[in-house]
Amino acid sequence: MMSKAIVMHRTGGVDVFSWEELDPGKPGDGEVRIDHEAIGLNFIDVYHRTGLYPLPELPAIPGMEGAGTVVEVGDGVSELAVGDRVAYAGLPVGAYTQSRCMPADRLLKVPLEIPLKVAAAMMLQGMTVRYLLQGCFQVGPDTTILLHAAAGGVGSIMCQWARAIGATVIGTVGSAQKAAMAKENGCSRTVLYNDEDFVEAVKDVTGGRGVDVVYDSVGKATFDKSLQCLRPMGMMVSFGQSSGPVPTVELGKLAAHGSLFLTRPSLMHYTAAREDLVAHAADLFEMVGSGAVSIRIGKEYPLAEAARAHTDLESRNTSGSSILIP
Repeated sequence: MMSKAIVMHRTGGVDVFSWEELDPGKPGDGEVRIDHEAIGLNFIDVYHRTGLYPLPELPAIPGMEGAGTVVEVGDGVSELAVGDRVAYAGLPVGAYTQSRCMPADRLLKVPLEIPLKVAAAMMLQGMTVRYLLQGCFQVGPDTTILLHAAAGGVGSIMCQWARAIGATVIGTVGSAQKAAMAKENGCSRTVLYNDEDFVEAVKDVTGGRGVDVVYDSVGKATFDKSLQCLRPMGMMVSFGQSSGPVPTVELGKLAAHGSLFLTRPSLMHYTAAREDLVAHAADLFEMVGSGAVSIRIGKEYPLAEAARAHTDLESRNTSGSSILIP
């Protein structure tokens, strides 16, 4: 059976994407073949396309998140059957395709109350939020957070999840419209970073103490000032670099700003073990199923127009989650 996929033969701009016919093949031992209903769009896809995060080999199919239906089961698979609704986020790369074979142990059954389009929009970002709030730092009702890109895909989910926990969230955004979205999602105080100094805003909200933890997916443009926002022994979580890579960090800065902690985590490490993957997904499904977290799909793009989707993502012309439709 032939299907179509976005294929990269080299790294670079959006012009490296090619819409090609591709045979997904038969599932091997421990694998199943799934037909995608929707595919998640994430900034890590941009990093793979540009070569900032090199893929193992080229040509390659990008994409790390999707949801669909099992259509064929390989040998040695007992937990999945044809017709099961499944979703995934993480390795192996290769989601930008109509149909693909996947290791069964990286797939998760999607509860019936969650549409597959929603599952495709939430797995990578939602499980990221789970490890950020419960793995990198144990966020509780007394925790105050600084969250950059508070109206983005991860930000929209984190504001809601943190509100459910009872935490206080200070969020930076780029426009009044995004500020309104962040507040609706549970952000206690929004900062329009083009108009206001977020360091001063944090001092104002915390009475000069600083926040317990900073979640920074922006990178180069915000990193140094983010350190200035932390209380002594606070945690700096750098989990992305949409504005560019973070420059080399002088360890003395961590001491100068109050014996700070710094981590650069990855979802792939936090969910490497099957039991950890299942635990992250279970918590996410519970938050979404209960209504505590609502997944907003901002834009849908035909998979064939992945270049346009990447252009919008890089120009910050998206909010919430975006998906590609095969």
